[in-house]
Amino acid sequence: MPAESPGADFTEDSALGGRLRLKQPRRGHRFGHDAVLLAASTGAAAGERVVELGSGVGLAGLALAARVPGVRLTLVEADAMLAQLALANAEANGVAGVNVVTLDVTAPARAFVAAGLPPGSAQRVLMNPPFNDPGRQRRSPDAARAAAHMAAPETLTAWTKAAARLLAPGGTLTLIWRADGLADVLTALARAFGGITILPVHPRIGAPAIRILVRVTKDSRAPLSLLPGLALADADGRPTAEAEAILRHGAVTALAG
Repeated sequence: MPAESPGADFTEDSALGGRLRLKQPRRGHRFGHDAVLLAASTGAAAGERVVELGSGVGLAGLALAARVPGVRLTLVEADAMLAQLALANAEANGVAGVNVVTLDVTAPARAFVAAGLPPGSAQRVLMNPPFNDPGRQRRSPDAARAAAHMAAPETLTAWTKAAARLLAPGGTLTLIWRADGLADVLTALARAFGGITILPVHPRIGAPAIRILVRVTKDSRAPLSLLPGLALADADGRPTAEAEAILRHGAVTALAG
């Protein structure tokens, strides 16, 4: 159960089986499995610069930094309140050296430079962009939740363009997206990235995938690879051993290799 925060509009919740505890708004977008899966699919090494775009309260980036001590983590978040929570969460969980930047991912390159994020400065980028299609899904009446979940068709292209600009040649981008949006992902990535590796995520064994985790490499010419899928639950709805290892115990997916 979430713990009450000193402010009535916030709760403090655990992730990774209690390894992290993060403060987040009671209403609006709240973190879930997607952020943990994204962190578990991002490889990194100590000393590398890692940038999370659209970090929210910081779960994905902080989970990665907790797993790989010594990474130089920057969290980029457009909502100033969420950015403040992300910084507070880093401090509360003892994740040192985290830089939090209040900046819209679609801002021009000069704004990133002014924030200390010049082109080619990162080895890893991870992101969970808004991915619900407003033409196909009902928009949430909560403005913050809608902003986090709904995206115009050009959103993915803008976010992948920002990631490509930030990454040094050979750097990797990891993202999570709707499974039925695979064609949009491939189109958005085609110009700057190669070595596309896709991990489908299934809600249960035998069910169609609902998410795709994707890792790509800047300027790579390697062919596309489709990995065996990850099932979050068995046919009876019980969490699979693989999902439990990732979501509760800090294991990584095949994409992090």
